[in-house]
Amino acid sequence: MRLLIGTRGSALARAQASDVARRLEVLGHTTETVVISTVGDRAADRAFAEVGSFGVFVREIENALLEGRVDVAVHSYKDLPSRGPDGLVVAAVPERVDAADVLLARPEVADAADGEIPLRHGGSVGTAAARRQALLHAARPDLSIGLLRGNVPTRLRALAEGRFGAIVLAAAGLERLERTTAAGGTPLMPAEIVGTRLDPRSFVPAPAQGAIAVQVRVDAHAVREAVSALDDPRPARALRAERRLLGLVEAGCDRPFGAWCDEASGGALTLFAVLGQGAGGITRAAATGDDPEALAASVWHQLASGVRA
Repeated sequence: MRLLIGTRGSALARAQASDVARRLEVLGHTTETVVISTVGDRAADRAFAEVGSFGVFVREIENALLEGRVDVAVHSYKDLPSRGPDGLVVAAVPERVDAADVLLARPEVADAADGEIPLRHGGSVGTAAARRQALLHAARPDLSIGLLRGNVPTRLRALAEGRFGAIVLAAAGLERLERTTAAGGTPLMPAEIVGTRLDPRSFVPAPAQGAIAVQVRVDAHAVREAVSALDDPRPARALRAERRLLGLVEAGCDRPFGAWCDEASGGALTLFAVLGQGAGGITRAAATGDDPEALAASVWHQLASGVRA
């Protein structure tokens, strides 16, 4: 089967789409990648809150899928709102790699003795994500947080050029891009940069961070069957808890939000979450259980109660 795969044009998005294409081709299909510009990409000089509502990196791709201009859409799962358009379905999540965020710092700014956020007092950090800004402010109010948009190589270049002392990126994005750059022989990150994985239990990631979502039309039965062969069921319960909590938060407020679900070896789930408050603080919540939906409801009750107090 010939499949047109829609994706954003960033280096990371292309790498994710290429990985999905490779897997489909191993199964005997032929693929072609179609790059689609989104409003989030076109407004790269503004904070996310100024660009529009959640979904700014997926709407144009979903429209292309609904209109039949592509057969398959590949997204970072964290970019998808909890409810997609009628007529579309996530048919596969091929993998989930490390969901954590990573702090990357210039050596003159890094300070290994300074706890969770190992930066010297008053250091500057570049990020555009409201969640990351809120967590940084809560952990280290002395830091100077500045707006930094753009794809991963653009943000790494800003760090290398000294426009910021540190930046925060998703570990998954770095891992996927490093796979690509390793083949070309050019290092993705300058050797002198100091990297620190931020504990997702406290520096809580975006819900579904680290996962790729492969979306198709509900009525494209042959395509859906082909794509479903890529699905990895292992992260399904944890993702369901995070995405269910996302749906509850989307319905209740528009504050900075993070959710990460850890699955123990015995199968028990622990859902960690953080929600920003209007005055710049944050509310944290966590719960352990076996049912993803019940777990999400419990954590949302804690968050909502904390915000309203």
